[in-house]
Amino acid sequence: MHSTLEPMSVWGLVSEASLLVQLVMLTLVLASLASWYLIVQRSLLLGGSERLLKDFLRRFRGSAELAQLYREDADKLPADAALERLFRAGYGEFQQLGRESGIPPEAVLEGVERSLLVAISEEEERLGKGLALLATIGSVSPYIGLFGTVWGIMNSFIGLSQVQQATLSTVAPGIAEALIATAIGLFAAIPAVVAYNRFSARVASLGSRYYAFGNELQGRLHRRLQAAPSIARAA
Repeated sequence: MHSTLEPMSVWGLVSEASLLVQLVMLTLVLASLASWYLIVQRSLLLGGSERLLKDFLRRFRGSAELAQLYREDADKLPADAALERLFRAGYGEFQQLGRESGIPPEAVLEGVERSLLVAISEEEERLGKGLALLATIGSVSPYIGLFGTVWGIMNSFIGLSQVQQATLSTVAPGIAEALIATAIGLFAAIPAVVAYNRFSARVASLGSRYYAFGNELQGRLHRRLQAAPSIARAA
């Protein structure tokens, strides 16, 4: 029990908590650090992806010849250059099928569409990495903290049963150290939930823009096939 003359502090309460409550607190602190790492890492990745998307989309719409744009992007692409990878997947398939004789334009466009869908699926998976962990931390952390609080309060009352006269000064420290676990759980959960909701919306928005770009690319390739006298010349 804490002395009535000894002032309480957060660190003092944590150090005098039971081993299980301390393990709960440590788990929540590690979960919070993991969530903040993901928050920073995902923020940088999504920000870079959105910036490169706008840049390439401007270049794509301003380019009259897609073959030249395809050759310009032949070098190693940045990790966040998702739209460039989609373009290379779709236009690369278009060129490969265009070199083969006897393939109707509809089959060429279907091949381009399949390549784009596979590339979009890979990009969505890349963008969504870590979101499941954020959701887990956001949903589970309050309950882990509550478990630590319940355990700490239970131990406090067990200790009070061995005291002849219980006062507020004897009850308060035990309850306070137990409630710290709930506070840490909320501290870990709230940023994770907010970040998960925000990142999910941004990933969904990027996914929609990827599909829109795929449709735009297919439209340009369709017009090119219609204008060309043959598939070979179109390629």
